Amino acid sequence: MSVAVVSLAGIVLFIWPFLGLGLPPEVPALAVTGGAVAALVLMEAGARRLDSGRLALLAALAAIDAALRLALVSGIGGFSPIFFLVLCAGYEFGASYGFLVGAFSLMVSGLVTGGIGPWLPYETFAVGWVGASSGLAGSLVRRLRPRRRTWLPDRLDLAILIGVALVTGFAYGALTDIWGWVAFYRGVENIGWIPGLSAIQTLAQFGRYYAVTSLTWDSVRAVGDALAVLALGAPVLMAMGRLRARLGYEIVA
Repeated sequence: MSVAVVSLAGIVLFIWPFLGLGLPPEVPALAVTGGAVAALVLMEAGARRLDSGRLALLAALAAIDAALRLALVSGIGGFSPIFFLVLCAGYEFGASYGFLVGAFSLMVSGLVTGGIGPWLPYETFAVGWVGASSGLAGSLVRRLRPRRRTWLPDRLDLAILIGVALVTGFAYGALTDIWGWVAFYRGVENIGWIPGLSAIQTLAQFGRYYAVTSLTWDSVRAVGDALAVLALGAPVLMAMGRLRARLGYEIVA
């Protein structure tokens, strides 16, 4: 089961408040339930397709991220150290694996820190898509330079990963803001979610809400992720690249 197919349920989870359909009050609970089920299905199906080496690495990365989140449960401003390993793992192992690392890291850290609630499906998909975005970028770079020794990162790898870190730092914040906006700002004039507004009006409402409540916070996350990649990206990408080469295999005729 591909990330793209099951991610459709995640997309519905995020976009339904903007559809302007005047949906009944039960829809938020149903959306969260559907998103949670879809995330669990995707994680279970994806993990089944991994060999023992990649499954062990996935467990190790999720455990490290959970420990980091426990040590810095509130982060530094909007920055949290869990995104760095998700970005690097996705870049080296591909979009599907990057999604699994992000999703499992959030799920495990949520269990460890007690962060279980209606926000968890949103966070699971959002961090999973951070890893998937990084994986798509890494796959594109390797296709453009097929003869390069892929476990040796260079300036282009770091530059692209820094760009992904900046973009996904803001994107993650905007996506995960949706659940709180719907839950706590329903009916608030100018910035709240008001059922029945058109899609354009609803986007304008959310844009104002995001600018007022989250833009500065997310800027800290985006810059922090980029600085983490700049400072530690090269050795971590090299280590993961060597792991990828050892865990892979080649069919010889």
